[in-house]
Amino acid sequence: VQLQASGGGLVQTGGSLRLSCAASKSSLRNLNMGWFRQAPGKERELVATIDWTGSNIHYADSVKGRFAISRDNVLSTVALQMNSLKPEDTAVYYCAGGRSSYDYWGQGTQVTVSS
Repeated sequence: VQLQASGGGLVQTGGSLRLSCAASKSSLRNLNMGWFRQAPGKERELVATIDWTGSNIHYADSVKGRFAISRDNVLSTVALQMNSLKPEDTAVYYCAGGRSSYDYWGQGTQVTVSS
C-alpha cells in the first residue's frame, strides 16, 4: 500500500483545512488508519485514528472538538477535517495505516497556522 497525503497549506489562526490520504497499489479498506504530526524539534505525535470499520475513533486531547477523522472505503481515502486551527497545530502531518501496527506511511503534508 502506498499512501499519499495532501491538503496542507498556510492558514490563519481560526481557519480550517482538510487533509486527505489516498491509497494506491492496494486498498486501505481493511486497514486501521491514523493521522500523526511532527512539529520542528518535537517528537511525532498521534492526532487521530479510525479503525477499518470506521466505528472506533480516537483523538488526541489537544485536537478534540476541533478535528474530525473520516474514511471512505469505496474511494480508499481517509480525511482529517481541521477546524479552529491554532499556531500550535503547525506541523508536518502524516497519514499511516496498518492492521496491528502502522506499517504504511505517507510522505507528509505541511500545515502552517499563522498567528
